[in-house]
Amino acid sequence: LLATTIFLSGYFFYGKFLEKIFRLNPNEEVPSKTNYDGIDFVPTNKFVLLGHYFSSIAGAGPIVGPIIAGVAFGWLGAILWIILGTIFIGGMHDFASLVISVRNQGKSVAEIVNKYVNRRTYKLFLIFIWLALIYVIAVFADLAGETFVKEPSVAQVSILYILVAIIFGGLVYKFKFKLSLTTIFMLAIVVVGIYFNLKYQFLFFEKNVWITILLGYCFFASILPVWLLLQPRDYMSSFMLYFAVVVGLIGTIFGNNSIVYPAVKSFNTPSVGPLIPFMFITIACGAVSGFHSLVSSGTTSKQLDNIKNAKFIGYGGMILEGIVAMIALSTVMILSKDSGLVSKPPVEIFSHGIAKFVSLIGLNSEVGKVLGYLIISAFILTTLDSATRIARYIFQEFVELKDNTNLSRIFSTVASLVLPIILLNTKVYDANGVVVPCWKIVWPLFGATNQLLAALVLIVIYIWISKQNSSKYKLAIIVPTIFMLVMTFWALFYIIIKNVISNGFNIIAIIGSVLFILAVMLVVETIKTLSQKS
Repeated sequence: LLATTIFLSGYFFYGKFLEKIFRLNPNEEVPSKTNYDGIDFVPTNKFVLLGHYFSSIAGAGPIVGPIIAGVAFGWLGAILWIILGTIFIGGMHDFASLVISVRNQGKSVAEIVNKYVNRRTYKLFLIFIWLALIYVIAVFADLAGETFVKEPSVAQVSILYILVAIIFGGLVYKFKFKLSLTTIFMLAIVVVGIYFNLKYQFLFFEKNVWITILLGYCFFASILPVWLLLQPRDYMSSFMLYFAVVVGLIGTIFGNNSIVYPAVKSFNTPSVGPLIPFMFITIACGAVSGFHSLVSSGTTSKQLDNIKNAKFIGYGGMILEGIVAMIALSTVMILSKDSGLVSKPPVEIFSHGIAKFVSLIGLNSEVGKVLGYLIISAFILTTLDSATRIARYIFQEFVELKDNTNLSRIFSTVASLVLPIILLNTKVYDANGVVVPCWKIVWPLFGATNQLLAALVLIVIYIWISKQNSSKYKLAIIVPTIFMLVMTFWALFYIIIKNVISNGFNIIAIIGSVLFILAVMLVVETIKTLSQKS
């Protein structure tokens, strides 16, 4: 209750302060209207857009990250970082990147670098963003494939969501059905579908087959009009995520569960590393995430119908994600440190916690566990399809494909899926020479890269503020920027050195080194250019 109260206070008060910094005017023109094309640029109801945005940004990160950090270090530091990070860094990062993109015709945040720094740095930034998205696609496709193999009912419901989304998009946008009534009708179909799919399981495919199906889905989600598949699927999925938030809040407040896990457990663990900097990296999307800026400036800015809704979408979406992170952390807090679940994967800990929470509304634990997997799957898929579409945007921007024809969209999407396909079909090994899933190898690098991207985006935001407003507002941007730069460079360097010492110059060390060097070049180039211009 205290955390939720602080989150809401941050939304109303610090969000209002940010609106003042960015001088929002409800009469501003927005690209969803000025650049309307019926494909990517589509003015959208703010509640529908919040559903798309929240679903897209809320991947497995705000669930997996806080659980890993809570188990490793204890819950106290995790709670403090989730609350403070969400309000003062994550919310600001998401809101600012959305506003800046809207004021630059829906272009990515990299376009600000092109405008205020130089073209070379802009191109480097695009490469960094595109590579980060490639890791997102590979990691989440691999995670989703594993989940579908383990729980076929989750796969079946996910396919149902896609079919319902296409029908929903057609009814609302083509036939002009009323949004509220269509939503209720489609949700009723989903609820009935969940019931039958929990009882009857019939899709038993191998992991590679599921990954192929998932990447095929990503392809179509990237090239089809945003109103037909991506936006309505994310909107419909958002109700599953809202359900998770409501059930989680009910479970934590009324579930009669005591906090038994240690508030402070360790300052250094072999599996994760030292608390500083890795708590800030591990929790990731639960407090701040660079991927969010790619969603806000990639798809959301092209659908925002009024710039005054930027706080509701950008800052509000991050607040919702902070609440999800708190609920995920609560599933650790109710465990004893000797519980066998502590050593289990984060997804299993979360599903067990959700099972306990849903028992309060009359559902048995087995159904609760499946719902837990279904919630995580909904988070993963909405991130997966948005990441593919944004990667297509970035590729088009990098190679300067000015047109948005079918051929251009198909070519850019295929180009963005080639590396994930290669990664997902390459055998990777752990330190003992055992073949492991792709995501287990890429995840540490993904976390550090994601947070480093957030730090780089904060630099872009600082550049924009420096050019637009008086210096009295710069402190709100520069302090989080410096903090994130220090923590992310520190963590990425640690990962590289640890892998070189343990396993030699393996794939993680090579990719990490490339990203580290690229990020250093971006920071140095930006500082140098700004110094010359000043």
